[in-house]
Amino acid sequence: MPLGKKVRSSSASGRLETQHVSSILCELWRTADRTMGSGCSVEKLTDDCSEERELLSQNRRRHSITQGDEAQMRKQHPIIDSTRRLCSLKHACFMNCLIDETISLDNLQKLKLAFEEFERGGSRSIDAKCFGLIVKKCLGLPKTSNAQIQRLFKKIDYLGQGQISWGEFCTHMMHEYKENQETVRRSKQVAFTLPASMKTLCHGIPIVNIHSSHDGTIVTVREDGVVCCCSPELKPLKTKHLFNEGPASRKSKWASDFILMTEFNKLMIGTGDREIQLYELSTLEPYCQINALETVPLTLDFGCTGPDKCYIVYGDAEGCVTIILISYVGDTLRLWNKLQEIENMPNIAIDDAVLFPNVTFVRWKVHQDWVTQAKYFHSFQAVVSSSKEESTSLVIGCVLPLTDAEQQLDDIREACYEGKTKKIQLSWTPQLRASCDQTVFNISKGVKTFDLCQKHSLLVTGGMDRLIRMWNPHFSGKPNGILKGHSAPITYLHIIPENSQIFSVSIDCTVKIWDIQDQCCLFTADSQASGIHGDISACSYSSAVKSFYFAADCMAVLSLKIRPRLHSRLTVSHDETVMCCGYSEEFRQVVSCSEGSVVKVWDFDTGRQVFEFGGTHDQSAITCMAFDPKGRRLITGGRDGCVKIWNFNNGQCLKTLRKDGECHKVCDCIFLQVHRTFYVMSVGGDRKIDMYPDIPEGLHHVQRPQPSWQDDLRSGHKEDILCVAQCPPSLLATSSYDGEIIVWNVISGRIRCRLVSPLLAEHQNVEGLDTSVPSIIFFKNSKLQHFSSATALLSAGAMGCINIWNVLSGSKLAGSFKASKFQQKITKLAKTAKDTLLYAADRIGYIYVYNMEKFIAGQKSPRAEGFWRAHTSQITGLQIVDNDQVVLTSSTDYTVRLWSAHGEYIGTFGQSESWNVHISSSWKHPAVPYEVLIDPLSMPHHEILNVKTSSDYIDTDKTGAHKCELKVSRILSLKII
Repeated sequence: MPLGKKVRSSSASGRLETQHVSSILCELWRTADRTMGSGCSVEKLTDDCSEERELLSQNRRRHSITQGDEAQMRKQHPIIDSTRRLCSLKHACFMNCLIDETISLDNLQKLKLAFEEFERGGSRSIDAKCFGLIVKKCLGLPKTSNAQIQRLFKKIDYLGQGQISWGEFCTHMMHEYKENQETVRRSKQVAFTLPASMKTLCHGIPIVNIHSSHDGTIVTVREDGVVCCCSPELKPLKTKHLFNEGPASRKSKWASDFILMTEFNKLMIGTGDREIQLYELSTLEPYCQINALETVPLTLDFGCTGPDKCYIVYGDAEGCVTIILISYVGDTLRLWNKLQEIENMPNIAIDDAVLFPNVTFVRWKVHQDWVTQAKYFHSFQAVVSSSKEESTSLVIGCVLPLTDAEQQLDDIREACYEGKTKKIQLSWTPQLRASCDQTVFNISKGVKTFDLCQKHSLLVTGGMDRLIRMWNPHFSGKPNGILKGHSAPITYLHIIPENSQIFSVSIDCTVKIWDIQDQCCLFTADSQASGIHGDISACSYSSAVKSFYFAADCMAVLSLKIRPRLHSRLTVSHDETVMCCGYSEEFRQVVSCSEGSVVKVWDFDTGRQVFEFGGTHDQSAITCMAFDPKGRRLITGGRDGCVKIWNFNNGQCLKTLRKDGECHKVCDCIFLQVHRTFYVMSVGGDRKIDMYPDIPEGLHHVQRPQPSWQDDLRSGHKEDILCVAQCPPSLLATSSYDGEIIVWNVISGRIRCRLVSPLLAEHQNVEGLDTSVPSIIFFKNSKLQHFSSATALLSAGAMGCINIWNVLSGSKLAGSFKASKFQQKITKLAKTAKDTLLYAADRIGYIYVYNMEKFIAGQKSPRAEGFWRAHTSQITGLQIVDNDQVVLTSSTDYTVRLWSAHGEYIGTFGQSESWNVHISSSWKHPAVPYEVLIDPLSMPHHEILNVKTSSDYIDTDKTGAHKCELKVSRILSLKII
């Protein structure tokens, strides 16, 4: 509702009355003055203490705190301080949710008026203090702490200007609400594997229907009576022509419909000769048939109502629905199988069949036009039928007349138990149901297809008007919802109760998946995407194999993309590969990005998810990320060649940075400062360095890079640039796929030196040796010996080595050492704040810690201070959070994890239990991730762990190193998680 629109208040309390207050701001300041006293401090402390006691009482610990742990926590991180921080963060995470729940139109108007008063006072924006007072007063949140409101203020003020406007507040709330809705939709995301798998049909005869058995076998019947049994992948298993062939029989017979009687191993076919034929499902041999029906059974259905009792239902061209109830089905069918054969098929006329004591026959006049579909639903004890005629478009009716049901049952019982012959003269005159025995739905242009679900008490109908209507099956007045989206008549509907979804198909070969609760479309596959063309003669969904089967110009199958079911002990942070992660000190939040273009924001102190947004790079994978210097904006690079700047607290895209023309994959990006100007720098598949000035106030959403450096254009990298690192104030290094490293002067744009990663002699001619440099890092430490200006450049080399370069003194290789115990490629490097410890991660998930102050060029390399296995596959993100002495990691195994600096397992982001970074009893330690525990490469007895673990200085005469790497590669390809 527009804020400026005048509406009539529903009650006195609903009016916005400000005439008794000279100014909202005056009232706010008076409220602030009343709360500024000693009593306020006592009350606040009491509230904080109560929150702490509640938190500690609810905190789930894995084991009790020992005296040593307690003493250590008192010394390093007092419990009360960490608890207060955790309590504040917990409330801050729910701050926006609290605003959403308490905000109303009146509150929003008060808030807007308060902002407007500031504007009339000459200020278009307000600071954090005034914002806190306004929120508490206008939204009725007097007990909300200032820290919580300040945290919300920082999220809105992503540029750190200290001021926000009414427009910025509304923009933040709008984007956050939108992304929260998208998150819910994404959690329900479902899709088919496109394009569809096809099987060419070598005939032009339509297929009348498709059904699947319990084991997933697909059965189709053509109009000419040819039955084909296929595997779920449409590989033919059995084919047979059921109707008589040859010159002796010139009589034309066609199939109208068929259904599987899997409980009795039978296949039932309706024919144009007014017959219902039964065949053995396993052998397709004739079993028996019922002939001499009054009309052709256009649509067939079968329902099993008990251990040996069933209904056969069919609709005809006269608008009638015929029901044949058979008790003691096995015995009855065996008797019919012994009768005289007609055309090699045991035969019984319907007039004779109803004389059997176990058979009940009823024919209802339901519609005024052809019956398009008729089905029996055991859960509703009703038969549902549809027609294209509007007045009786769909009818839900009883099976037997309720008034005569008891009498008929008495007759059956008397005939069965007293041996009397059932004397009934079959009348083909259809009966009319009483109004109390049926529910009639009047729908425009009739109904072509429907489905009914007891779990959701839902009836869905579709037809010529291209609309899907959702009904309460007990009330026919108005539909509960209408789903719009199809551009052609709807020919098939199916409800998936367990997923709360509706599948629909239209005659233009478009398939849609709908969510029942939200009444929205989750997925669409048109004919161009699926590759299905022609007129659809039949389609069916198989719940056994989660696939849709179509008969059009060819047989086609659309399979649902099934998310892999994880072991109950496995916890994942994303539903796909995690490409990178980072830590924002400003908000104490962790941000992780996935291959599915989804960004998730986590609470660092608890591991809980705070927020997420998706579709960041048009579904292209996010390949890298960085934060601005204030930690309030997120920079991401993607495979689509774009770099984007985000307010990651509400999912708002602030800027799109891209080059003109063809865009190549972005492999790495950083935020750097040159003099007083900030830049976003990106590198990747175009083999050039792109620099974008950071202009937050720029009017253009899309920004182009500055002209490339001349040295970069003339003699830059010849392969994809994988990594970039800066050493303030002027050094910049880039590394490429071919192993070359170029050191630049970022001020002049000139090349300072080129470095080429060395290879051992025995590796010179090794095919397939990975010489790329995926990670580089500068080290500046006064204790680094033999290094000019105490500056060194470390780069990932071949065979798990780390190369150390003296870039300011001759650009020489100062030394190399084997960082990975198993000669695996180092994928990520990170360092502590004082450039003392080096953390290196390899492609099989191990993390190694080295003290670089112990490195002496030309001598034995430093031994690892420690190492542990953090993941079961390649580590894609590695960051040290020095203030809390923890290590943040992400991996292609879908997880983001937190570790102590010594490798103690704190937890996986997204796990069910919360943690406190400063209370070790809340950590997972001494446990380790389950998949790491059971992985073959983590087992102590594994042969790969027998490799010598000392970190020896590389000897150019040593041989056989590449064999170890190849051995690990083979093990990796064979291992099963």
